[in-house]
Amino acid sequence: MNVKYLIITMLETIVKIVILAAVVVFVFRTSTQAYDFGYRVFADEPMSVSGGRTITVGIAEDASLKEIANMLEEKGLIEDANLFIVQELLSAYHGKILPGIYDLSTDMKAEQMLEILSTSTEEEGEEEKE
Repeated sequence: MNVKYLIITMLETIVKIVILAAVVVFVFRTSTQAYDFGYRVFADEPMSVSGGRTITVGIAEDASLKEIANMLEEKGLIEDANLFIVQELLSAYHGKILPGIYDLSTDMKAEQMLEILSTSTEEEGEEEKE
């Protein structure tokens, strides 16, 4: 009877240790990914550091932020659409993206792209005339 009780107790202990180890690994990996994402939000790097290429993008009148972010990711201007969405939500340009045709470069940071996307093309035309 004591041997059976001892084996059951050891198995329960082993299962508890395995579950605890799995929880620790899960928490560690999740927190590492969360930190990495948060770091990338504020320490954004452009897609190319020097000699970027200019890409013309068109923003439709009814385009959502998700659609804009996906388009920028597809064109190679940003690395992660979800990261761009968070950056827009935290920026001074939140909700200020205007429809129009814009020239963006792969050596721009997301903040610079948001600044351009928040400036109407009519204002740019007036600045060029002056």
